[in-house]
Amino acid sequence: MVAKKILLVEDEEKLIANLADKLRAEGYEVFTALDGDTGWEMARSDAYDLIVLDIMLPVLDGLSLCRMIRNDSASANAPIIMLTARGTEVDKIVGLESGADDYIVKPFGLGEFLARVRVQMRRPLADRGLNQDELSAGDLRLDFTGRRAYRDDFEVKLSNKEFDLLTLFMRNQNAVLSRDFILTNVWGHDYLPIDKRTVDVHIRWLREKIEDNPSSPVRISTVRGVGYRFEG
Repeated sequence: MVAKKILLVEDEEKLIANLADKLRAEGYEVFTALDGDTGWEMARSDAYDLIVLDIMLPVLDGLSLCRMIRNDSASANAPIIMLTARGTEVDKIVGLESGADDYIVKPFGLGEFLARVRVQMRRPLADRGLNQDELSAGDLRLDFTGRRAYRDDFEVKLSNKEFDLLTLFMRNQNAVLSRDFILTNVWGHDYLPIDKRTVDVHIRWLREKIEDNPSSPVRISTVRGVGYRFEG
């Protein structure tokens, strides 16, 4: 079996060495960069199964790097975990809105880190066990072979989590989905406890890409006190 590839971009040499050692012991192939510019060169020159970024990086900061990865067709679908010493709600939201799939505040335990890596590596429930190559709703179309989304045959650039969210909604059209249900089916059954606002952030970003007017959404509606409903 080919080892899954992880790119670590972190300027703390001791931390990156410890993380790399632990990940290699788990069977992953690990590549490292000590600054954002080097991380960008590596991210766009090879395909990775996961990218781990520190926010406070020299040369090019992690938030900018995250956005650049998400806007690059070669690396846009790679899951991203952000590491940071800043743990306020605003910082977390900024990180998630930059395209991160998960956010870990320093200091953290290696056990927690490895658990979150395993979650990102596992294919989501919404993308398993179904033989469909495509799924459509109105002018939206999902291509599961290439993990691409289209609207009126124009590609919509989605992050990994946005694609998984839209898949879940389109497979449950007109059903009200709670935040807990969404977390379980997109982030995974054993996902560590996180702020449910993570779901809200990702849905807001998805709306910006598939709604004509994201401030007055008609495709993904909010059902107050319950969750969200996709209406096609």
